[in-house]
Amino acid sequence: MIDDRRVLVGVSGGIAIYKTCSVVRQLTEAGAAVDTVMTASAAEFVRPVTFEALSRRPVLTSLWDRDHALSHLHLGQDAELILLAPATANLLAKTAAGIADDLLTAILLASDAPILAAPAMNDRMWANPATQENISRLSERGWRFVGPAVGGLAEGPSTRPGRMVEPDEIVAHTVRMLRASASSLNGKRVLVTAGPTREKIDPVRAISNPSSGLMGYAVAEAAFLRGAEVQLVTGPSQLTVPHGVEVVRVETTAELHRAVEEKLGTSDVLIMAAAPADYRPVSTSDHKLPKTDGRLTLELEPTVDVLSSTVDKRRPGAVIVGFALESADGESRAREKLHRKQLDLIVLNMARETGSGFETPTNRVSFITEDELSELPQLPKSEVAERLLDEVEELL
Repeated sequence: MIDDRRVLVGVSGGIAIYKTCSVVRQLTEAGAAVDTVMTASAAEFVRPVTFEALSRRPVLTSLWDRDHALSHLHLGQDAELILLAPATANLLAKTAAGIADDLLTAILLASDAPILAAPAMNDRMWANPATQENISRLSERGWRFVGPAVGGLAEGPSTRPGRMVEPDEIVAHTVRMLRASASSLNGKRVLVTAGPTREKIDPVRAISNPSSGLMGYAVAEAAFLRGAEVQLVTGPSQLTVPHGVEVVRVETTAELHRAVEEKLGTSDVLIMAAAPADYRPVSTSDHKLPKTDGRLTLELEPTVDVLSSTVDKRRPGAVIVGFALESADGESRAREKLHRKQLDLIVLNMARETGSGFETPTNRVSFITEDELSELPQLPKSEVAERLLDEVEELL
């Protein structure tokens, strides 16, 4: 996703530097060209050769390196993004004051690249008015921050912010900053639904389906990485919510309907990847129904068609995407849904095809609009999500 993008990782001296090793590795594996610059105190925690091995590029530590004269100018000008991790209280204070007494601070003063900082320090240092004033000043200059988090510090447990966030979250925000400027989803509000719904029979039994939510979660994550403000409405799922995504959890189709209706008016894009139950019991027992030797007969009634119900509540110009999981006559049924539900795009996949549909990491889908049908090969759902958002961007 970020092949050949130039990222400068500035590393200052703090115990959280061990997490930065993972950040550099992940960014390098994602295709970025990572230049690492370490302060003298950072090199007391981890030797430069560690980052050189992880990034496969030279690591710089001093303004006085004869082989890299004027590196504070060249590195700052070449970088598309500067990531500071860990960003200690000392580093934040120096840069807020415009001090440039080592290689890293000189680069920060000489570069116009966007800056993302991951603060890491003692919780009292973070809460100190001087640090908060520095954060405010740097924010006004356009710096962005990820964290700090609440959790264990070097000196013991804490219930206040100070801990550097985990590598995956830092990487997600880095990728987002690199990709957002080239995406028409940047700054757009994207509403995604995911997972199944459950319609209770009694306190321990329900009608549902095997949807894992993987497709919707993948779409939500991909939209966040393109710069969108993402809201994910999810039915029951064991998946981890992607970083940066606002989540609303629901159980029944009626709850899904209410959540979508509440957020739809401010959404630029709706991607309805959820698999809501089509029927629910007419009556629900307040206690567990005893098992008997005879049959149990349930009377069912249709649930609300969430996507159809949104037609007169959609924001003007919003892009609306539906999904159709079919077992026969896929294209004709998908096109009927496209027209009846007044969609801009529908994603068709076939339930009986191996490696497609529920509970698989892959999917083979077709994108159908009023005028076109595009068939994709079987792909990981993360790649399907990227292809889907390419289509959405064309429709915006």
